[in-house]
Amino acid sequence: MSGPIVAACQTAVDDGDVDSNLDRLVERVAALPDAVTVAVFPEYSLSGFDADRIEACALARDGAVLDRVRALARRADCALVVGFLERAGTALYNAIAYVPPTKAGEAVVYRKRHLWGDERSVLSPGNDRVVVETPAGSTGLLTCYDLNFVEESAAFARRDVRALFVPGAWPAGHVENWRLLLRARALDGVRWVVGTGRTGRGGRRGPEYAGNSAIVYPDGRILTALDREEADCLATLDPGVLSRHRTTVFPNGTSSNDESKTKF
Repeated sequence: MSGPIVAACQTAVDDGDVDSNLDRLVERVAALPDAVTVAVFPEYSLSGFDADRIEACALARDGAVLDRVRALARRADCALVVGFLERAGTALYNAIAYVPPTKAGEAVVYRKRHLWGDERSVLSPGNDRVVVETPAGSTGLLTCYDLNFVEESAAFARRDVRALFVPGAWPAGHVENWRLLLRARALDGVRWVVGTGRTGRGGRRGPEYAGNSAIVYPDGRILTALDREEADCLATLDPGVLSRHRTTVFPNGTSSNDESKTKF
């Protein structure tokens, strides 16, 4: 078995405490095996989200915090997927950044298109879908509630992506839906899915989060998964496994549509 080793790094998040979240990120990346080439962290993993203290959470994509994440990726020689509350002018977005380990590599940012709950009153939805080249091949980025929308999955299928990276912060009371949707999005596009969930509780009165990070085979089976613990879930995304599943489902091959575009 060969291919990139990817880690779903399931963590708690301190809402509004960027320094604490950044320290946790550094510790978790340092503890990963050297062979890991991509580490996916939960939704809002850098900033947390608190609708009542929104300015305390917001970060600029070209600011000092993301600069430290870029330096961490280079130092660890590992691509990082991190979630953060993005400030862009007067607008706020639920964003995730794919940060490559190369010095010249630019972070690619996806803004969540389908907002949930309190997000709708304080955030703007993103407009673009994003595909990025990763060690797993062409990879689509989604965030949490985006999983519910099959048109997102269909759009990525038309782009022939090999994997989806999905940071999440799913409520513990709906954990079965999270697992079901991760599996469905793998099966309906015949691709790997890496879903990393937030665990723990949000603030003093915040919700319990589901955790339950999982890496899913292209046929919808769970390859490896976690419960609620703060831990890392590692798997090799074997391109031969993907090829065999796709040959079965698409005997005449798959088609792509303008693979050169990052946003569409």
